[in-house]
Amino acid sequence: MCLLPQAVRDVLIDTHCHLDAFEFDADRNEVLARARAAGVGCMVLPAVDRSGFSRVRALCAIHADLRYALGIHPLYVPAAGPADIDSLAFEMDDPAVIAVGEIGLDFFVDGIDPQLQEDFFVRQLGLARDFGLPVLLHVRRSQDRILKHLRAVFGRNGPGGIAHAFNGSRQQADEFIKLGFVLGFGGAVTWSRALNLRRLVTELPLDAIVLETDAPDIPPEFASGRRNEPANLARIAQTIAAIRGVQPAELVRATGDNAMRALPRLSQAPVAYSV
Repeated sequence: MCLLPQAVRDVLIDTHCHLDAFEFDADRNEVLARARAAGVGCMVLPAVDRSGFSRVRALCAIHADLRYALGIHPLYVPAAGPADIDSLAFEMDDPAVIAVGEIGLDFFVDGIDPQLQEDFFVRQLGLARDFGLPVLLHVRRSQDRILKHLRAVFGRNGPGGIAHAFNGSRQQADEFIKLGFVLGFGGAVTWSRALNLRRLVTELPLDAIVLETDAPDIPPEFASGRRNEPANLARIAQTIAAIRGVQPAELVRATGDNAMRALPRLSQAPVAYSV
């Protein structure tokens, strides 16, 4: 497996998209072609449940510019059990796994036992610690609780990772950064009414930011009401660059470096697409 060459580092990296989702079943190859044409050189696919482990692995085996993470999403823990954690632990020896995720806590959706979520979250953090893998975090109305568990499991010297779709306060952002995390921003920033989020993405140090789409979810304002897809990352990056007052190329280069620092195995992806 070749290392990511310097010549193609200046490509967009979508650090969080769900290309294995059923929404892409009819035209997945076309979606990938549009992403590559837009300059997206690498896409990270986090599984959300045990049934998704084989799906993301199979897609990454076919497409050289895809990489995958494995985890059990908090919204899927009601249907999971101890065997799912055992299966995840078994998969951790696979050198192609770049992170544990998507895992975390979601206190926005009603009806999902918070204690059950936390039990699954802590056990998965333990796997990340034991195997030295970074974490892809789902953080929704749960920033402080997640920070508490990160400190308890990792202390101050954990493997870090990415706080996906970050929408907390600046103080909370700083705490994640202290623990070695970078923060993922995507389509939500493009909405003109997202004033607090836009302020945050402006104030944070550039080395704390990575780009993502969360496709097919969280469409940007320019794709309102439509399925989100990785090709939209180019315009998302342009919007964030404009908000920060930097050139898009500078943002792409910096966020790409940040992604590879946060996900060290990502640098082994043999990316072959650039524009």
